Amino acid sequence: MIVLSENKFREQLFPFTYSRHTVDIRIGILTLREKWELLTGEIISTDETSPGIQIPANIIPTAENFESIIKFGIKNEDEEETDPVKIIRHPWDIFLLNDFALRNDFDLMTKNRVTQPISGTNQTINPQNIFIEDGAEVECSILNAAAGPIYIGKNAVIMEGSMIRGPFSLGENSSVKMGSKIYGATTIGPNCVAGGEIKNSVLFGNSNKAHDGYLGDSVLGEWCNLGAGTSNSNVKNTGGAVSYYFEKGGASVIAGNKAGLLMGDYSRAAINTSFNTGTVVGVCCNIFGEKIPEKFTENFTWGNERYIFEKALKDIQAWKQMKGQSVSEYETAMLKKLYYG
Repeated sequence: MIVLSENKFREQLFPFTYSRHTVDIRIGILTLREKWELLTGEIISTDETSPGIQIPANIIPTAENFESIIKFGIKNEDEEETDPVKIIRHPWDIFLLNDFALRNDFDLMTKNRVTQPISGTNQTINPQNIFIEDGAEVECSILNAAAGPIYIGKNAVIMEGSMIRGPFSLGENSSVKMGSKIYGATTIGPNCVAGGEIKNSVLFGNSNKAHDGYLGDSVLGEWCNLGAGTSNSNVKNTGGAVSYYFEKGGASVIAGNKAGLLMGDYSRAAINTSFNTGTVVGVCCNIFGEKIPEKFTENFTWGNERYIFEKALKDIQAWKQMKGQSVSEYETAMLKKLYYG
């Protein structure tokens, strides 16, 4: 049995590991758990007391490296990764390594399979690098797979006038709205709505960036929503290094010259919100107000106040109902533990 462990680095991947195990982070087309299960044909355990092969959960497995990872693991937690092994050490690595993950997942998922036909209403470049699953609809759009593959999931929809550059993945039951402009390396997870301009970003699943506005070099967790006109900055006016903060009054961590929004699960932003470079929003936050949001927003923030837990849960339920789902007992217990400590 393969046991994926996160105990040594879980806190380094906040805000996304507040509400999930590291193995359920989405990068590329699939989550890390889905990659392991597809590659090995086994159910993956996260119980670190279980007997089995202990592997750090933040390694990105591929068809090329998974057997050597199982055999040798990572001997030193601090050792630098080399091709073809990549490790998610920080939350911004999710967008930095998304190009790598997209290409490997595309090869893994499409090997020895035949794509659905591409409608003649579309304009394509390098169509042999485009894969469309059953039930997907793509009409009157530009699909440019010259720089990387394009994967369109089952029952997904790309509406008219959209312009897509690979590498790109659109998850099952997700949609891209009319006239969208999406650059690689971007992942739109399952049950999402995407629109406006998006570049080098990851939406885990069940989240919406449905309107005009820019999202770049960013990661949105699950059940997030960005109101119409919302945009983020990903580059300083000085062109200098961008830093993130992961606690109030804490030390900053440099992420590089391009770094945007990291938004935890169940968080939302009002219309025309402007996020600064290197902004972190915690779990279950409602961002609104006249000022530009702080570069770090704590979990369960409602405007400038603390979210009342019962109201937070009620609001999450309302958003989940829009997609035909409801808050589970597991989610309720997990959020209550996160809220009350």
